[in-house]
Parts: sequence; C-alpha cells; structure tokens
Amino acid sequence: MRRLWLIFAQSATVALGVLFVISLLRPDLLPWRNIGSSRVSIQEVAPHADTRQLTPLNVAAKKAMPSVVNVFTSKEIPAPSQPLLDDPIFRHFFGERPYAQPQRQSSLGSGVIVSREGYILTNHHVVEAADEIEVALADGRTASAKVIGTDPETDLAVVKIDLPNLSAITFGRADEIQVGDVVLAIGNPFGVGQTVTMGIISALGRSHLGINTYENFIQTDAAINPGNSGGALVDSNGNLIGINSAIFSRTGGSLGIGFAIPVSLAKQIMEQIIQNGSVIRGWIGVEVQDITPELAESFKLPSSSGTMIAGVLRGGPADKAGVRPGDILQAVNGKPVKDSAAMLNQISALQPGKMATLNIRRNRTDMVLQVSVGKRPKMEREAQ
Repeated sequence: MRRLWLIFAQSATVALGVLFVISLLRPDLLPWRNIGSSRVSIQEVAPHADTRQLTPLNVAAKKAMPSVVNVFTSKEIPAPSQPLLDDPIFRHFFGERPYAQPQRQSSLGSGVIVSREGYILTNHHVVEAADEIEVALADGRTASAKVIGTDPETDLAVVKIDLPNLSAITFGRADEIQVGDVVLAIGNPFGVGQTVTMGIISALGRSHLGINTYENFIQTDAAINPGNSGGALVDSNGNLIGINSAIFSRTGGSLGIGFAIPVSLAKQIMEQIIQNGSVIRGWIGVEVQDITPELAESFKLPSSSGTMIAGVLRGGPADKAGVRPGDILQAVNGKPVKDSAAMLNQISALQPGKMATLNIRRNRTDMVLQVSVGKRPKMEREAQ
C-alpha cells in the first residue's frame, strides 16, 4: 500500500511540474486558460428592428460618438548609419563625434469600442509596427492599449484597453444598407479632435482598387481625411455599418471618395482575431483572372461572369481535385462567382479541412469537382 501511495505521489508531482512548465512557456496549450478571454460580447441591432426608420442625425451622432476613440501610436526609428564617423582618419582630424540617436515617429488614427471588455476595432495600418499605443476616449480618459492581433489583408486590427464603464457601439446590419442611405463618419481627422461628417452611401461592393487583398468596400462621400482611419461609419440610427479605411485623393485631403470596410466583414475578422490571435482562411492554390468580353467570346461563354483559372499550384488542393489552367470557375458551393475578387472572398470564407464543390466549365463542358479546402498560407498574395 505504501508503495502504491509513493507511485501516486510521484506521478502527481511530475504531472503538476509538467503543467507548471506548460503554463509558463505555452499557456495557449491549456484549454481552460482561454475560456472567457477569447469571447467578446457585442451589441447588435435586434433582428426585427426597423432600421429604415430615420432618426434625427444629432441623436445618431450622440449615440455613436462615445464609442469612437482616438488612437495615438509611436515607434522608434533607428538612426541612419554613418560609416564616416567610424573612420579612424576622420576621428583623428575631427575628434569624436556623438552618434546619431534613434528617433520616435508618431502617428494618429481612430478606433471603435466594440465591447465592454475593452476590445477596439481599428485599421492595421494605424497600429502597424507601433511599440506604444495610447487610446483617448471621448470622455477624456486615456489608457495604454495592447495589440490582440492584426490582419493586413483586410487592413483590420483589434487592440484592447483595461478601463471600466466603456460605451460599446451597436453593430448594424450591412445587408440592409443601400446606395443613397445617409451615413455619418466619426473620427479624429488631422488630430483636431473628434469630428462628425455627413454624406451618403455612394456605392457598395467596391473592389479591384488595389488597396487590400480582400476588398468589398462601402464607398461614401462623407468627408474622410487622414486620422479618420479606423473610425466608425454609422447609419442614421447611430449603428455601426463600416470601419473607415481609405480615401481616394491626389492631395491627401478628402475629395468625396472614401472607403469603409463593411461591418459584416469587420465582425468576422474581429471574432477570429480575438479567438485565434489571427485569421484562418480557406485556400485551394490557384491563380485567377477576370473574364473580359474578349475572353468570353473566345470561350463561347454566355456572359463575362465567373473567373478564369490562370494557374494551379502543383500538389495543391485544386491540383489534386483535377482543376486545370484554362478552366472557368462559375460557382463555389452553389454560389455563383461574379469575378476574381468575389471568388477570393468566397474561397477565403471556406473552412480548411472541409470539402467544397466547384462548378467549372472546360472546353464548353460543365463539370463539378470536389476539393478539400486547405489553409491559406500567411500573406500569400500570389495565389488563392
């Protein structure tokens, strides 16, 4: 009996020691360490709420403004190398010279509080490479923020602050917005302080702009200027419908063409970052190109919808499924493919490890192929 007790005690001691080491070096491997920390509670418009009913714009602004913050970042810029100062002859005649000191570069942007736990949505380019991030709330409070994760391919990032009584924004429904709807852009342009501008939705589903890998922008003529990046685009009820991201400008100022990331995409990316620390996307290993009217005529296609497979990665998921260069991809899991940008978004939304159905046209013959979706390599922009 004594021997069994000693064996049990030694086993328990070893197990506790292993758990202690894992908790220090790889706490992410312990499932209970992530319970609660990877969850975020957000406020959304009620499913049956009438979002088309207009409210006074001052009421909408008053509702959304406390949730929009100013984001101040800084990073250290190494001093440029000066080989001449290390030259013995130079130092002999001119003496010792002080070496150039590194400098700090500051920038500013905006962000949106999305939960009372302190999570804030902003742009990747706002916090990129920053080693210090400070957030200023509309009520005057400030706090240091830490980066939870970023996604350069959609230009989104999530940071977190630790403050009580935060005012989280209400998420709107992106599928109900229409061209012509009145919107408000809230942010901190040029560092002058929180500012609200008004406009309308000029277009939806803007892509092929060369701004991000994944593009599905809301276009608005609400004035968006440098510093507005990461701020909120809200509807006339003060509900979040987009994250302001970019402007079209030849001078750096607003020309009435601004772009915001739809709240549906922002929410999806945000939840993945909070849960996983990064974004996991589907991938099948192909290069694609849009179908021009000339290509459509050459392939005897009824329209220019779909996308042409320009290249297939050898040994990749598409190659194993039988996809060949020159195939016309017409649908993914039964959903029609409009163009290469739409195809990129559809494939990325697939879950790695699952099977997907590809409807293709080859030599004027329609075919259905089954592909095992892979995981998109990090920052692999050349192939999808």
